[in-house]
Amino acid sequence: MADVDRSSPRADIIEEARRVTAAAHEEGVALKLTGGLGIYFHAPSAREPPLRREYQDLDFVSLSLHRAAVQAFLARMGYEPDTPFNTLQGLRCLRYWDPAHHRQVDIFLDQIRMCHTIDLRRRFHLPEGVLTPADLLLTKMQIVELNLKDLTDVVALLLDHPVGGEDGEEINATYIAGLLAQDWGFYRTWQLNLDRFRVALAPLQVPTDAVRSRLAALWQVIERHPKPVRWRLRARIGDRLRWYELPEPEEAG
Repeated sequence: MADVDRSSPRADIIEEARRVTAAAHEEGVALKLTGGLGIYFHAPSAREPPLRREYQDLDFVSLSLHRAAVQAFLARMGYEPDTPFNTLQGLRCLRYWDPAHHRQVDIFLDQIRMCHTIDLRRRFHLPEGVLTPADLLLTKMQIVELNLKDLTDVVALLLDHPVGGEDGEEINATYIAGLLAQDWGFYRTWQLNLDRFRVALAPLQVPTDAVRSRLAALWQVIERHPKPVRWRLRARIGDRLRWYELPEPEEAG
């Protein structure tokens, strides 16, 4: 494979995502693409109308043990650190800037913590430079207030990936069900988002039956997964106690 050009960030954000992930792979830097662009690379439906959309920023996941290596890597790739942010938040998230293209790059360390927490430390054994479809779906379905771009991303992901029990190019329902069986709050947010999807799918010019059937199949696996006593006790309290975190405004996008 030819060496990746490390001279400066690209104007086209999709080409830039390719450049960064390829260079990280070449150098052995633990860095995985997430967010809408992660879905773009997994789901062909996200690349064509009516589900194609614009992307503003780059989001990655790495490991806290690799923090120094990631910082050095991004400097080589032409990015500038947001020093105040990294001083305050650098144990869980790093932020860099591409000033030429007014682009923000966030790197979550170990976990994505917004409305709910997704621990990704055990997901780095998988070789690809993008999070798996299951992990990408989790990052979207943990959002309490889903917006149109999030809904669009989820539809693209579900259109192009069957529900199964393995990682790879299917949505690993067993993995998702296991996580939600440990966190009633996340389970509840997922449940509420299913209702939102039933409304949001109606006007979309896509094969919505496929999306609905895959959501239903996934929910069936989630419901059938054994739940521990702690989960069942929290379920009794229900919505009387808030079950999600309120992310900072700068994290919510």
